[in-house]
Amino acid sequence: QVQLVESGGGLVQPGGSLKLSCAASGFNFRRYDMRWYRQAAEKDRELVASISNTGDSTTYADSVQGRFTISRDDAKATVYLQMNSLKPEDTAVYYCNADQLLVADERGYHELWGQGTLVTVSS
Repeated sequence: QVQLVESGGGLVQPGGSLKLSCAASGFNFRRYDMRWYRQAAEKDRELVASISNTGDSTTYADSVQGRFTISRDDAKATVYLQMNSLKPEDTAVYYCNADQLLVADERGYHELWGQGTLVTVSS
């Protein structure tokens, strides 16, 4: 089946680190740019980081640049987000997404999202 499964979230203190994983299945992972998004309570989902299908190019939101690193392992069909120097404002549910991938079901085509993984940064 076609799915994305995020994991690795948890409760950490400010200044701490977490590494998130997103396991992909059911599609050709190597062909897609991958992205990490996050959504804080009562806020819109925002793009955090992107990595090209080849892994040659990465981009980051200004708010996380220098602290977060996105990477991918095509052999494992997994994209990662290493998060260091975490701040309370990083608290959110983190999601991964395959750029321009649409999945068909009974209602038509839609983007593929996992259940997300919750990151809480608090003392």
